[in-house]
Amino acid sequence: MLNRVIKTAEEAGQKILEFYHTEIEVITKDDHSPLTKADLAAHHIIVDSLKELDPNTPVISEESGIPDFEERREWDRFWLVDPLDGTKEFIKKNGEFTVNIALIEKSKPVLGVVYVPAYDMMYYGEQSIGSFKREADEKAVKLETSTFEAPGKARIVVSRSHGDDTTVKKLKNLGIEVSEEVPSGSSIKFCLVAEGKADLYPRLGPTMEWDTAAADAVYRYSSKKGEKYSPLSYNKESFKNPYFLLGLDTFMELK
Repeated sequence: MLNRVIKTAEEAGQKILEFYHTEIEVITKDDHSPLTKADLAAHHIIVDSLKELDPNTPVISEESGIPDFEERREWDRFWLVDPLDGTKEFIKKNGEFTVNIALIEKSKPVLGVVYVPAYDMMYYGEQSIGSFKREADEKAVKLETSTFEAPGKARIVVSRSHGDDTTVKKLKNLGIEVSEEVPSGSSIKFCLVAEGKADLYPRLGPTMEWDTAAADAVYRYSSKKGEKYSPLSYNKESFKNPYFLLGLDTFMELK
């Protein structure tokens, strides 16, 4: 199943690149977020592939809407997709956008694929095998990193599109001194922590479950031993994530 999902993410990513190398037309959705033809094209590729691969499992995509909670609350398993995460980065043409496909079981991602089309870079994680990174045609490398231990100095991932000047102060209140800020876009931020290029990802801005699920799986299963703690859960009544601090082995609230 994992190989098929990886192939699907690649197919969607290659379709996205066809639009990336042309003049990008942008539509504004009801929530004021941007939408492009690339989002929709990738959506159809992924949803059609998942329905063929796993016809009895529901699929939620950012571009298909969220079923009522009364229906969803009975689901033990479903696919969660963001066909083009980082649409703002896609429009800016800085390469930091991803294709995200996750399988959720009992409120947590048990499989996640994150593809970065502009760099032909693939991250994937599965509960049974761990997490990996593959660049272009190179051999996949297993990700085995440790969580950050507070207090101490930390390299933190910061968003290119959603800056927050208060983050450093809030971390300092937890005994964490920021030694470096690592800017990144889309779900790549999770993956940078998973592969050890950053220690923490503090998020004090809005995200939805489809923004985080696939990369959260990559992070959770990038442990040298067992599974890493994640503060996020899925299929909540509201699909909005709370603010979070990723990279620790226990919950700490940014306040």
